[in-house]
Amino acid sequence: MLLFYVRHGDPIYKPDSLTELGHRQAEALVARMKVCAPEKIFSSTSTRAMMTAEPTARALGLEIEPLDWCHETHAHNELSYYDREGKRAWLFRREEPRRLLASAEVKRLGDKWYTHPDLEKYAPGIQRIQRETDAFMLNLGFRHDPEQGGYIAESPRYNRVALFAHEGFGAAFLSCLLDIPYPMFCTHFEMSHSNITVIEFRDSEALIIPRVLQHSNDSHLVAADIPTNYQNRLLF
Repeated sequence: MLLFYVRHGDPIYKPDSLTELGHRQAEALVARMKVCAPEKIFSSTSTRAMMTAEPTARALGLEIEPLDWCHETHAHNELSYYDREGKRAWLFRREEPRRLLASAEVKRLGDKWYTHPDLEKYAPGIQRIQRETDAFMLNLGFRHDPEQGGYIAESPRYNRVALFAHEGFGAAFLSCLLDIPYPMFCTHFEMSHSNITVIEFRDSEALIIPRVLQHSNDSHLVAADIPTNYQNRLLF
């Protein structure tokens, strides 16, 4: 099975929507997703994620199944903190908590990173996302075996699925999906608007170790002559 994880297009956060650029990015996804050919489309219940998924769903003649547990608000409430200015921010967005997440002492804790005294309050959030991720994968026919760090194919339902959601939630979701400790994932991997991450689950293997074939791919934007500026910052 191939899982396509797609971040929403360029957003308007209040009210929850897409900018004109975000709508163009969503339309540009159609050509790429026709090649990817998902048989099932899931989306966060956020408006910006649903709007990003809609052109693809319409072009492929598929219904979008909404998943509220993927809504970024839940993850943001659980995996963020108040900075010195009193603003709520993701842990990986500010230098001080990011340095802690990347520290050797936290790395030594591995997947029990949340037992660190300064990170204990984040345990319920990542544990919730882990439970929901495991249930999601089991519904697709893959049972998570955390002791072995992989999955058992019990009754795969699809060959290809797409999930449209968010970056902040995605960092937690993908870390749980891949058995990579959240601090390692969120401090080293990011994804830009409408970009695609492709993960392969080879169900011919007795123990499936998921493989990231592509991360935050923006080839659809290049093909449509849409700026690929990361997070609207010119990098290339």
